[in-house]
Amino acid sequence: MCQPQNVIFQIKDAGIGIPEADQQRLFEPFYRASNVGDRPGTGLGLSIVKNIVESQGGAIELMSQVQSGTTVSLMLPMI
Repeated sequence: MCQPQNVIFQIKDAGIGIPEADQQRLFEPFYRASNVGDRPGTGLGLSIVKNIVESQGGAIELMSQVQSGTTVSLMLPMI
């Protein structure tokens, strides 16, 4: 998707979703949502992506609902 000044990438899944109480901390290094169970992961992915996107003048947003999936939107300025 394009806006006059930005390119927007949206990544959607239909996974387990992220509890609302966990969403505000998801961009912290090594933080993992309370409902991940034994699913593998380090809790670094979103933190790394956020740092890269913001270093380019962009922004990241996350919307999620338990049992309904997650959408991550990356907004990057057009050069």
